[in-house]
Amino acid sequence: MTYKEMRKEKDIRFFVDTVETLAKEVNIEAMNEYTQHGNTACLTHCLAVAYLSYSFARKLKLKVDYTSLIRGAVLHDYFLYDWHDTNTRFTHGFTHPQTAYEKASLEVALNSIEENIIKRHMFPLTLIPPKTKEAAVVCLLDKYCAIAELTSQEYYVRVLPQIHFAS
Repeated sequence: MTYKEMRKEKDIRFFVDTVETLAKEVNIEAMNEYTQHGNTACLTHCLAVAYLSYSFARKLKLKVDYTSLIRGAVLHDYFLYDWHDTNTRFTHGFTHPQTAYEKASLEVALNSIEENIIKRHMFPLTLIPPKTKEAAVVCLLDKYCAIAELTSQEYYVRVLPQIHFAS
């Protein structure tokens, strides 16, 4: 096994361990009940955003809190309602970051980086920009994933091919 393969395997293990630890504190599986963009489940979307954000930050060797980046990205859309069928359909983009933060913070203690990721991932729709590098990365990769989900329903098969979580 090459160094690059070992590094990737180690990065994947760190990502999976971080998500599994979070899943013991927060019912992230509940996001599977809701569709995000196109036909993509909300949890699949959040895992894709988290993994791409983590991979992007690692590739650029950004000095960030990788655990907080992953946790915040997984929880960034923890709003737990079907925004397609509610009266908030047209305001969802503006209001769901605060709802996701409130619901997540009821289940788990969030640090300031995780809070900033969740509350600011919809910039520029929500007017206040991210103030941390972690939140800026998630904000960017969230847009990428949303576009990919609307244009290619199977993009996450390429994004998350090696991620396996313990049952």
